[in-house]
Amino acid sequence: MIADKSIKELENSSVALTVTVTADTVEQDYQAALKKYASTIQIKGFRKGKAPVSVLEAKFGNAIREESTFNTIEDGLKEVLADVEEKYKPLSFSTPELQDEEGLLPFEANKDVTFTVKYDIMPIFDVPAYKGLKVTYPKVAVSDEAVNAEVDKLRDQNAMVIDKSDAAAMGDIVTVDYVELDSDNNEVAGSERKEFVFTLGSTYNFYQIDEDLVGMKAGEEKTFSKTYAEDSTVEGYAGKTITLKVNVQSVKFRDIPALDDEFAQDVKEEYKTVADLVKGTKEKLQSALDAKIEQEKLNALSEELLKGATIAVPASMIDMEVEQSWKRYIQQTGLSEEQILQFLQFQNQTKEDLTAPWRDAAEKSLRVQLIMEKIKEAEQFPLTEEEVNKVVEEQLSGVTDQAQIDYYKTMIEDDLRFQKIAPFLQENNTFEEGDEVAYETFMSDTYGV
Repeated sequence: MIADKSIKELENSSVALTVTVTADTVEQDYQAALKKYASTIQIKGFRKGKAPVSVLEAKFGNAIREESTFNTIEDGLKEVLADVEEKYKPLSFSTPELQDEEGLLPFEANKDVTFTVKYDIMPIFDVPAYKGLKVTYPKVAVSDEAVNAEVDKLRDQNAMVIDKSDAAAMGDIVTVDYVELDSDNNEVAGSERKEFVFTLGSTYNFYQIDEDLVGMKAGEEKTFSKTYAEDSTVEGYAGKTITLKVNVQSVKFRDIPALDDEFAQDVKEEYKTVADLVKGTKEKLQSALDAKIEQEKLNALSEELLKGATIAVPASMIDMEVEQSWKRYIQQTGLSEEQILQFLQFQNQTKEDLTAPWRDAAEKSLRVQLIMEKIKEAEQFPLTEEEVNKVVEEQLSGVTDQAQIDYYKTMIEDDLRFQKIAPFLQENNTFEEGDEVAYETFMSDTYGV
C-alpha cells in the first residue's frame, strides 16, 4: 500500500510527514467505491443498483475518484502513523493537517499519490544537568510588622457591623443603588446596579466613587458628574466625563474589638493571653513562609535548569495549557463561561485578548514540566508496593473492574514518581541564602512575577 515515507523536522517541534501511496492501492480502492455506488445509486433510465459501472463512471467518476482517494490517503496516514517512531508520533491534541490539498487535484488514474501532512510532536531535547547545581534563594524573616498586621486582620475579621446614622466616612460599609445617566438624564441601559455593597476606600466598585459618597447618609440620593483622568484604570472611561445617580440604602461601620486576653481566647481556645495569640500568629506566618521558601528554591532551580535546555514548545501544546488556565479562571470567578464572555464583550474585549498574556507563562511552565518528566524517566524512582497500595485503596475503593484498576494504578504510579522529583532535586543540589527580601514583599502575589 505504502510505496515510500519520510519525515522532516520543522520548527517549534512540528514535523512534515510525506507519504506515497501506490497506484495499485489507489485504483483498488477506487474500483471498490465504484462497485459500492453501482449497487445503491439510482441513475435515470436504469433500475436502482442496475446501472452499468461504465455509465456510473462516465457520470460521477471524477467525484467518486476524489472521494475514494482522499479515503485512501486517510487510511495510508493511519497505517504510517501506527508504525512511525515514538518520537515522531503526533500529540493527542495535534491533528495532522494535509498540506497543499488543492495541489493534489485532480487525481489521475494509475498514478501514485504523494501527500504531506504537518503536525506537532513532543519536543525533542537533551535533559540539562540537574544535579550538583548551586542555587540561591531570598533570605526572608517574619517581621513584627507582619505579625501585628495579621493580628489586626483577625480583629477586623471579628468586628461587629453596626448601622450608622451619621454621614459615611472612609472605612464604612455602604449599600447603594446606582445608574449612569446620559446627556438627557435618561438611565443608560445595562449600567444599573441594585443593593451593591462595598467598603469606602477599597475602590472595589466599577466607577470608583468612594470619595464621592463620603458625607452621604442612609436614604440620601445624589446625582453628580465624574471626570476620569486620561490614565484612569476604569475600563473604557479614561478621559471621559459621566453623570451618575446614586442612592445610599445603608451605612454601616465596623466595631473592631480591643486587643486583650478576652479577644485572644475568642480567636482560639488554647490561647489564654495576647502573648499566646501573638506567638501562635507568628508560628502560622513562619509555616507559610517556610512553604513558600521551599517553592522558591524549586523555582530558582527551575530557572537554572531552563538555562541549560533548548526546548521548542509546539503551539498546540501552549494552546492546550492556556485553555486549561481559562477553565481554571472560570471556576475561580464563580461565573459561567457565557457570563465572562458577555462581560468581556461589554469591555470590547475577547477571550483571546484576555488569554494572550498567559501564553508566555504557559510556555515557560510547559518547558519546566517537560524537563521534570525527563528527570523522572532518567531516574526511574523506585516505588514500594506499600506506598502504591495505600493510594490505590484511597482513590479506587469503589472500583471493582480490574481493567480499570490496572489503568488507574499505572497513572497513580506515574504520579507518585513525579512527586519524588522535588525531594530528589533538593537532596542533590546546593541551596544558599541570597539577598535579604522583606517578608511583605516576598509573600505578596506579585513577587517574582
